[in-house]
Amino acid sequence: MSKEIIIQCRDLSKIYRMGSLEVYALREVDLDVLQGEYLSVMGPSGSGKSTLFNMIGALDKPSRGTVTIGGIDLTRQTSNQLAFIRNRHIGYIFQAFNLIPSLTAMRNVMLPLIFSGLDTGGASDRAKAVLDEVGLGHRLDHRPGELSGGQQQRVAIARALAMEPTIILADEPTANLDLHTGEEIIKTLRDLCDHHGVTVITATHDHKMLDKSDRILWIKDGRRDRLEDRKDLDIRVGRVV
Repeated sequence: MSKEIIIQCRDLSKIYRMGSLEVYALREVDLDVLQGEYLSVMGPSGSGKSTLFNMIGALDKPSRGTVTIGGIDLTRQTSNQLAFIRNRHIGYIFQAFNLIPSLTAMRNVMLPLIFSGLDTGGASDRAKAVLDEVGLGHRLDHRPGELSGGQQQRVAIARALAMEPTIILADEPTANLDLHTGEEIIKTLRDLCDHHGVTVITATHDHKMLDKSDRILWIKDGRRDRLEDRKDLDIRVGRVV
């Protein structure tokens, strides 16, 4: 059975104007992303990866074109509607973890649940469940400073999972981790696709992450350069052939 398209970008462009000068951060990008797919986005710094993430993540609106998630055109939504979509449908994982240092692992994961209106008891139960799922059920009361880098990233993944999103956006999630820990995080993300049907989109330079992808999108100078299936690439540590 073929998978449904969950994200659709058409003629997606982001233009910054500096006087009479127009600078394209993103230019006429077309892209379909499938439900439950693991898509990696590759490109040099300044290529437009972050801008594409911001468009898909409902964090910014394009200058031209459309982004549709689950049939909803993000460009037609109000700020409140976009906030609802971000809270309920999209989970974010950042390179720097972005945990609140003064809160325990459980409280960090509870936060988006409480913001969504869930009572404290329900938020606590859900936070415990997702932390246990990522292997941190024994670290509930530890603060970020008491956790390793890999454990902090797992808390960030648990926080992203807390609202049961349909899409997870991961920005260089293994960049601050050692080789072994990075491989564990990649496996966790891959499992989200395989066992939960979550769509994972990650910006990365990590070839191990490319190896676990279904497809790889290459961005160059704000344009879609190419989109390739993993099976068509010869990926080795340090390089893609």
